[in-house]
Amino acid sequence: MLATSLILMKTFKQLSAAFVAMMFLQVALAQTNQYPLLNPELPVEDRISNAVSLMTLDEKINFMHFRAGVPRLGIPPLNSAEGLHGVALGGVADWTPKPPTTTTMFPQAIGLGETWDPEMLRQAAAAEGYEARYAEQSEKYHKGGLVIFAPNSDLGRDPRWGRTEECYGEDPFFNGTMVVAFVHGLQGDNPRYWQTASLLKHFLANSNEDKRESSSSDFDEQLFREYYSVPFRMGIVDGGARAFMTAYNAWNGIPMIANPVLKRVAVNEWGQDGIICTDGGAFKLLVTAHKYVTNYDVAAAAVVKTGISIFLDRYQPALSSAVKENLISETNIDESIKGNLRVMIKLGLLDPPDNNPYAKIGQASEPEPWLSQENRTLVRRVTQESIVLLKNSKNLLPLDKTRLKSIAVIGPRANAVLMDWYGGRPPYTVTPLQGITDKAGPGVTVGFATNNDDGAAVKLARSSDIAIVCVGNHPTGDIEGWAKVALPSYGREGKDRESITLEDEQLIKQVYAANPKTIIVLVSSFPYAINWTEKHVPAIVHITHCSEEQGNALADVLFGDYNPAGRLVQTWPQSLDQLPPMMDYNIRDGRTYMYFKGKPLYPFGFGLSYTKFTYSNLKTSSPSLNRDGSLTVRVDVKNTGTQAGDEVVQLYVRHLDSKIARPLEELKGFKRVTLQAGERKTVEIPLPSKLLAYWNTDKQAFEIEPDKIRIEVGASSADIRESKTVQVN
Repeated sequence: MLATSLILMKTFKQLSAAFVAMMFLQVALAQTNQYPLLNPELPVEDRISNAVSLMTLDEKINFMHFRAGVPRLGIPPLNSAEGLHGVALGGVADWTPKPPTTTTMFPQAIGLGETWDPEMLRQAAAAEGYEARYAEQSEKYHKGGLVIFAPNSDLGRDPRWGRTEECYGEDPFFNGTMVVAFVHGLQGDNPRYWQTASLLKHFLANSNEDKRESSSSDFDEQLFREYYSVPFRMGIVDGGARAFMTAYNAWNGIPMIANPVLKRVAVNEWGQDGIICTDGGAFKLLVTAHKYVTNYDVAAAAVVKTGISIFLDRYQPALSSAVKENLISETNIDESIKGNLRVMIKLGLLDPPDNNPYAKIGQASEPEPWLSQENRTLVRRVTQESIVLLKNSKNLLPLDKTRLKSIAVIGPRANAVLMDWYGGRPPYTVTPLQGITDKAGPGVTVGFATNNDDGAAVKLARSSDIAIVCVGNHPTGDIEGWAKVALPSYGREGKDRESITLEDEQLIKQVYAANPKTIIVLVSSFPYAINWTEKHVPAIVHITHCSEEQGNALADVLFGDYNPAGRLVQTWPQSLDQLPPMMDYNIRDGRTYMYFKGKPLYPFGFGLSYTKFTYSNLKTSSPSLNRDGSLTVRVDVKNTGTQAGDEVVQLYVRHLDSKIARPLEELKGFKRVTLQAGERKTVEIPLPSKLLAYWNTDKQAFEIEPDKIRIEVGASSADIRESKTVQVN
């Protein structure tokens, strides 16, 4: 999003002062039931119709952006906030007026994905939603909003994408599962009200930054249905989200902001009846970049007709003019703003607070939740689960501090916790250096060198028992200016990566030559082709940016207080030569583990542990699968090592008798399980037949064909331990 919140800031100062007055007005009107729209006992659609009937045309038009209400009717502003891994109420992008408000910061979304733990994502999102309510409703703050711009439901089809850190990975089923969990956490489990509203972004096929304002993502309808739209569909249909943001790009030549697929599929098929908003500045791009229409009046009419209900840039004059010129009717605007009102009612913004449990958050003297031990513990647990052990030859890890006298901590990522563009400002941070120092204790000397200038890193490594090198990207590019980055392997919003080669690998070589007992901590937002490091260095772990507990969780893993079990959510190639051109959106040409050609550096789903697991006794609840049925896959997993650990059991499907082209393999289920040393568990994973469907373009419907499938269960997409063939009838 092109500094969306910076655009919204222009009106925030004036509106924040008026917000409290509006809330009092709303409550007063609700108590007297002056307007049916404020009567919670009436049917929702009746309330909405009443609200629309009472608004003037100007009020309706003005209502089509965040932070705009209708004060005379008791309708407060519908405010919003960023929230990919914590509520952004101040930070790198300075989303809100100073001073910034601190909030709990979890790992980047790609790190949340690497937990392979939907329940953990739900808990993190629930904590975030609670903090958003607190910040908006507390007398002290009145900041942010209850519509949260999260999660990012896009797919990371290419590691060069500059915003890879915002998504959950490359697989549609996996991403969709994590999206649903995050939506559930944000919105809560109350049957009537939402804690916050989840706004998915960016619909659709938005995974290039360079020229995104005018580019077109081109692929057929089958890939639209089976790949690119899956996480959005799951977020709306299964998760219950009722808001999403359109992407800057076009799909097959038609800009997403004006694409008929918004109504044809999202609204009419999936039941999306809430907010559909533009991205920041996207409205004007219809004219200036895409050149899809000739003027802004026509553009305004076009996007409202396709379902847009909220704009994130200046649109009012053009939309008013479009109505006067009969390019669009007031009825079209009525239908759009009804979606905004539905979301407001679900949030309880038009109701008295008495019956809404979330309306009480932040009241009285309740302490800030981001300062609570409960949230700190949760962040540490999530961060522990997100860490991926990529290599551990000769069992260098975990470290035994009783056998160490000195540790060298080296690298540009060792003494900082960096925030990304859509992160907030945490109340505290624990760096890798601090976490390692605290964990090692007073009996171990911990030295630090940022780099090898004047030979500092080599000297320190040579004189230490162990060298820990913390390297990786800078999440905002480490340089001033929009869409600029300091190194070719860096990426960020507005800028794709030009390289996946780790520039810091030279530092790694120098340190390793000085001390062969070197551990690499790759702190990164996306895959790196660390071929030399993988071949030579004995131990490598991957962790993402932004967690306030980054150093503590990392130290827990390095010293064995937590057994790592994170798994990669993207295919890590050995080089860019293994990938199609960046703008090739046809994933069949060699993208993702489903179609990848050649051997990757690390496969999708990969991750190691300090213990070992064996698989046996794969069974299915039925020898065949009916096309309208489901079966349960069962497999015994045993921890054969000497310490407890988690295993991520992954279920893949291969189509053996399909009459159409299918992926090489497809993830259709997974479960993260904890096993004590020597413990065996029977892991059950459901396999409903609907997950085997393909999109029949001729019939314009999903179809399950008679087929023979091989069910494969294992530790990654390239490490299948058990398999069984099942007939689909």
